[in-house]
Amino acid sequence: MAAIYSGVHRKLKSTKTPWEDKLKLAHFAWISHQCFLPNKEQVLIDWVSHSLVGYFNKKFELSEEIVGKLWTYLDSVIHSKKLQILLKEGKTINLRFSVAQIINDRISESTSGKSPAYIYTVLSCCKGILVTPALSIIYTAKCELMVELLNRLSLLASHRLKSEDAVRSEEFEVLQLAFNFYLLIQRQQTNPVRVFGQVSGHLLQPCLYLRHMLTARPWKEEDDSCVHYHFSKELRSKIDTILQMGLFQADCLPFYREELLPKKESPEKKKGHHKATLIPVEILLTKLSDSEFFDPSLHFTVLSSSLPLIYKLFLESYCKEGNQLVCFYMFARLFDSLHVFDLNASKEMLHASEWSQALLSAEQLINSVVSSDIYNIAIDRIQHEEVQFSFFRKVAELLINHSKPDIPAWYRCLKALVLLNHLTVEPDLDDLVSSAWIDADISELRVKRAQEALLSLLLQTYTKLRQLPKLFQEVQSVICRPAADELRQSVFTSSLTAKLSECLLELPPNQIIDIWDVILQRCQHLIPDVLQYSDMALKLRMLCMVLHTVLFTMKSLDNSTPVVIVRRAQSLMNKTLKELVLPLLNILKDNCVNTSIVWLDKVSDSAVLLCYTWVEINNMFQLNCGMYASPEDQLVASCCFPAEYWDFSSLIPDVSAEQWRKVVETAVQSSTLSKYCLELLLAHKIKKVFIKTDVLVDLDIKTIKSAAAYLIQSGRTALNEGCSASWTRDISSLNILSYPVAHWHLVLSNLTLLVPYLSADDIKHVADVLLVTLLDSHKCTSDEGTAVTLLTVSSSLLHSPTFSELQLVCSAFVTSIIRKMHDLLCAAPEKNASFCSLHMLASDDVSWCEDSFTFSRIHNLGEVKCSDSMSDLESLTCWKIMEAFAQNMLSFIKTGHVVTLIESELEILLKVLDIMSAVKLDSLMSPNHVRCFLMMMSLATNFKPSKDCSTSKSLQLFSTCYFLLACLQSGRHANSVFKVVHPSDILDGMMTSLFLLSEDFTSSVGSTVLLELLQSVQQFLNVFFSTVIERRQSTQLNLQKFASFLEHCQLMKGISSSKLSQNCWPVGGQFLLVALVTLCQSVMSSSEESEKRQHFFDTFVVLVKQISDLIGKVILFYLQSQYSNRLGQSFFLTGVTVLLEAEVWWLSYQAEEEKHSEDVVETTLKSNLKYIGLYKSFYSQILKELHLSEGNILFLKAAFHFLKIFCSSQEAHLIGLDNMIASTFSALKKFLSAPWVTSNILQEIEASLNKLLIQLLQLCSVEQFYLLMNQLIIQDLEVTNIWEGQDRTVQSAVTLLQLLILCPLKEDIERMVWCCIPQVTTALVMLIREACQDQSLVSTVTVPVLQTLATLVKQGEGIIRNPHHVTLVFGALLTIPLEQLKTDKYYTVFLAYHEVLFSVLQYHPKVMLKAAPSFLNCFHRLVVSIIHEGQQKGERAKGSSSDFKFVIKCAQLVERMYTHIAAKTEEFTIFSSFMVSQYVNELQKVTVHPEVKKHLTEGIYHILDLCIDRDVKFLNTSLQMGVREVFKDLYESYNHYHKTKKQGEEKYTS
Repeated sequence: MAAIYSGVHRKLKSTKTPWEDKLKLAHFAWISHQCFLPNKEQVLIDWVSHSLVGYFNKKFELSEEIVGKLWTYLDSVIHSKKLQILLKEGKTINLRFSVAQIINDRISESTSGKSPAYIYTVLSCCKGILVTPALSIIYTAKCELMVELLNRLSLLASHRLKSEDAVRSEEFEVLQLAFNFYLLIQRQQTNPVRVFGQVSGHLLQPCLYLRHMLTARPWKEEDDSCVHYHFSKELRSKIDTILQMGLFQADCLPFYREELLPKKESPEKKKGHHKATLIPVEILLTKLSDSEFFDPSLHFTVLSSSLPLIYKLFLESYCKEGNQLVCFYMFARLFDSLHVFDLNASKEMLHASEWSQALLSAEQLINSVVSSDIYNIAIDRIQHEEVQFSFFRKVAELLINHSKPDIPAWYRCLKALVLLNHLTVEPDLDDLVSSAWIDADISELRVKRAQEALLSLLLQTYTKLRQLPKLFQEVQSVICRPAADELRQSVFTSSLTAKLSECLLELPPNQIIDIWDVILQRCQHLIPDVLQYSDMALKLRMLCMVLHTVLFTMKSLDNSTPVVIVRRAQSLMNKTLKELVLPLLNILKDNCVNTSIVWLDKVSDSAVLLCYTWVEINNMFQLNCGMYASPEDQLVASCCFPAEYWDFSSLIPDVSAEQWRKVVETAVQSSTLSKYCLELLLAHKIKKVFIKTDVLVDLDIKTIKSAAAYLIQSGRTALNEGCSASWTRDISSLNILSYPVAHWHLVLSNLTLLVPYLSADDIKHVADVLLVTLLDSHKCTSDEGTAVTLLTVSSSLLHSPTFSELQLVCSAFVTSIIRKMHDLLCAAPEKNASFCSLHMLASDDVSWCEDSFTFSRIHNLGEVKCSDSMSDLESLTCWKIMEAFAQNMLSFIKTGHVVTLIESELEILLKVLDIMSAVKLDSLMSPNHVRCFLMMMSLATNFKPSKDCSTSKSLQLFSTCYFLLACLQSGRHANSVFKVVHPSDILDGMMTSLFLLSEDFTSSVGSTVLLELLQSVQQFLNVFFSTVIERRQSTQLNLQKFASFLEHCQLMKGISSSKLSQNCWPVGGQFLLVALVTLCQSVMSSSEESEKRQHFFDTFVVLVKQISDLIGKVILFYLQSQYSNRLGQSFFLTGVTVLLEAEVWWLSYQAEEEKHSEDVVETTLKSNLKYIGLYKSFYSQILKELHLSEGNILFLKAAFHFLKIFCSSQEAHLIGLDNMIASTFSALKKFLSAPWVTSNILQEIEASLNKLLIQLLQLCSVEQFYLLMNQLIIQDLEVTNIWEGQDRTVQSAVTLLQLLILCPLKEDIERMVWCCIPQVTTALVMLIREACQDQSLVSTVTVPVLQTLATLVKQGEGIIRNPHHVTLVFGALLTIPLEQLKTDKYYTVFLAYHEVLFSVLQYHPKVMLKAAPSFLNCFHRLVVSIIHEGQQKGERAKGSSSDFKFVIKCAQLVERMYTHIAAKTEEFTIFSSFMVSQYVNELQKVTVHPEVKKHLTEGIYHILDLCIDRDVKFLNTSLQMGVREVFKDLYESYNHYHKTKKQGEEKYTS
């Protein structure tokens, strides 16, 4: 064989051998052990390398297919296991450097658009070379090849990212490897100039290009997700590292200083002996400005995104003390290279499309200067002749001159300049206010937010400088400039108004007065021009709005205000009234006839707005400042309030009633702002009447009525039009679209005052609008967070507690709902007389408020609207109407005629019912309660969905109806329904309609919506039966009639005769079983109270027997039907359980009556349970399927309840008590080990499961319990279960143990359990130590074991005698990892850990006497963990607020533990200083979030309470320098906030 293959090398080199044969031979030679060739592997690698190099060097010709196969062969060799084994054995195998060169060349070809078919094979070869150290020498030995490879790979990746094709991960895997290799090489190089040359010459441009493409690419679903989410982030990080290490090394700083600093500032130039060998900034900017390298369409984009990165890396490397000036000059050079402006010629250089990118880059550059604290005003002025200020001033000037108010970055640039120094913008403050504020036309939300941020900073800055009047001087000057005022937006948005309010609270009162005076003077100057120039009215209107905003956000005068300020304010109030308000009112009065004047609307707005502002401010000063004398005081004392709504002469002096009439006539015909301000004045007038008058006289009431009526009617037309937009609650933003919202907001805000004085028609209007706005599905969205819409205003009233107190409005609202349903249902093609008679329940001629009366009744005005003083005929009317409607409804139920609705009508009905659900039905008066009940009953019984309707929506409608009926029947007027209809008639009608409907819902069997309907029906029947039984009027008759109805209904007859219709089953059977089960439960639950009355009790017993027989028939029939597999056991389980309870209850009663002995009773039970086989089969089936019932909580609860009843019955003894207990425990253990059983599910079913366990433990003997304990718990607590991957088995054992410990045990069993606890505790500790090595076991093992340990320690109080068994837990706690956990898991571990410590501290004080150090050691881990988890991470590292809530909860737990530790002074006093030292040492390491720190600080304060003076001195001397400062701050805050509070509390403590 050796002779056969000895000529391999010769054949490979032969030109006569075909290339296909050569490749086959080379493949065979590589894998064959029989081919003997000296240094075979190296020979074969050299052959393929020589072949590829020769082809690409044009030495011979090859086809593309052969070239591809050569690359494939090289790739297979490089990645072969054989090569890896040889290299591990130490064999030397080399690649030629020329291979690296041709790889680089092939990658370069791919970037030029001539990508060879085998490029991915080439990349695979490259990857194999880089990951194999013996081969990668061809790149590491020649750094130029590595740099070239990185250059070509970066360009290839950029090319792929730029294309529309899906991105693959191969290029990026190789690129990441190449970056890692180059970083290793870069760190090993000692010549910084050479490294700078490599990076700037070959890597800077491709790396920046790649970084931009990674950031800018619009990722698609077809792209490899690994590239998007992993490589993108990793590569950007690697690029940043390479650029920083290559361009900004510490050794290069002198070159930067020499190039950037002026000659007088540069120490290198002063010395004169340093020869410049590098001009790094010039090189960088030349490369960045090279438009030939980058795609021309992308050049400016890449440049603008790269400059902030370059500057950021520069600052990270060089921004240290003493280098600030260098950093500034670097900023200046980079900023100039942006070409945003020609700073010398002030000439705009950019195309419009590039402005956004340029300004964004400029913003990032300036923000870097701000955040790095480069600019120090004092140092710049004293040492550097304000060189920085001059530059920033020039930048600000050019930004303002080239205003771009439609770009958010423009505002942010100006904001950053104001943060640097407000003087940079102050010379151009008027232009800034104009372009960025007053004249800025902004509609986009993000632009508005940027603008508001800039303006808020301006307000805040000038407030701190106490120069806010100066800013307002500029504002009013800009407003008065010639401009298109109609296009101007309101000066103050809601957020700016809030910021202004904060600023005015900080200002001295005299400066606020100055602002007021400045605006007032300007307004006075404009008044004479209003009559001559129409645009002056617009400017006056805007200034009046500014004045209104200032006065409404300023702090009120009070009794502590200096007298001088009070006098100035009073003088300005008089001046505002006489020189501004009254002249404007006179202009309106004089021109009221000529309403066609263009400027009259604006003057009207200004006048009425200032009237309202003056009245409100005057009232505020009166209420808060006793020194203030209002001009209104003498006026109110000398006259009464006029009755006419338009007469405000009682509010504003020196204006007659006739003048007011003319003014109001003009204002009403003007804009919506005037109308709204008049409404505000009316509301103020009404409140003023209440304040000034102790007892309302007829004239006062007439005044209030006329004002209230006008207030309601003024916006009626606007509301009826139905066209509205959201309103920001800012009066200056009011327009014709937002006026309806503002009007409605005003009406509802004052509704409690208005209702007693409104007419019935006005109340009806309010109720109708309320319903219409709530039904409106077109929710207005708004950019402002505080904006309101008609829907939000109406919803806030509906959900407020005030609504239920407005009985007149509630009654009218119910009437509106009934009328809406009447209009909707009677419009259906198939009309139902029952629905068409709904108008009887909405009659306007009948009072539906029987128990309420209007406010006018108190004042003997003779206008009685209530039934308390009605004639007998009127009092009976509403009840007679409701009785007639009820009988009409029942008669139509019997005929089976129903109305059919289409889906659109169904959706409207669902909305109406949702609104009804929000009403507090229990607060309704008796007639309204009954009306709602009859309306819901009518809808539930006389309605049928069309075939095209969604079945789920139809079921949802019925479910909501019965839910509302249940809410009504659980209310305080539940018995009122029986005044108009008998209970048995209601039940008969309801069940009849449900049986008819069941035919349409057969397809929904087993669905969630049908289950919800069944639950709603059961809830209604439950409260209805309870009401009937508690009422004690014809109880027996009603229940017997209903039971008889169920027994003789068509469905039950079909079951009894086995001739049941296919269509009405199984849904009809479900309704029937629900009714029977609920009736049986209600009767049995009320039987205990009925035992005192033998007649009632006997009747109930017979009724239970009758119903249980019916339940049994229904269940047995259903089990034998074709639908038995469609519903599942949840349908039967409750019925079977109730059936078992009823049978046992019946037999117990029978045995008691016959006075049998205990044995006889037992025999009776054994021989007379009618459905023994049914119970046994259900018991067996439940045990089999318990662990398979994933997520079915209702079934689980019902199953546990059945098992409890069954196990407690004597029937269980027939199975064998021991066998039954063992089987049940085994099934429970299997259920607890199911993977879907989570802690949340256990919490929901814990109560039912505990009841079952208690019952089983009562039946269990000591011997059997011992066996079960060993088999089901102790054996499964072995560590070997974790090793074998059976963590669910461990979890189930731990959970079962915890549940058993919490159950009350018999004395002998309890003694036995606690004897096993030492063994169990040791096993649990071992489990924790093992589980902590695997994070995946945190939820399944670690947390349940900790919870069980906490329960053991708590329940073992006074029982566990050996302290060692308690202190074992400390060793386990020290092994639990608290790092690198997700936030939700972190909280569960933290809570369980804390509960273990708390249990030891609280329940075992004797243990703590010796174990305090171990306890504190464990607790300190919690403190360290929460300090690091709660550190401030910059917007919480973009984490959700819900995650941060978990961190806050953990901090609260630590605070709680500190408090409890402090309460145990005996054990922990000597450790107090040690605990404080540990805390401050850890706190000094990180910056903790304020919310977290607040709780930790409150906790450590309690430990400081234990520290004596000696401890404080010890801490001050022993702590290190930085930590000592932290402690001093802590101790100062403790003395200031906590200690004084504690001493104050102790002063009053006995």
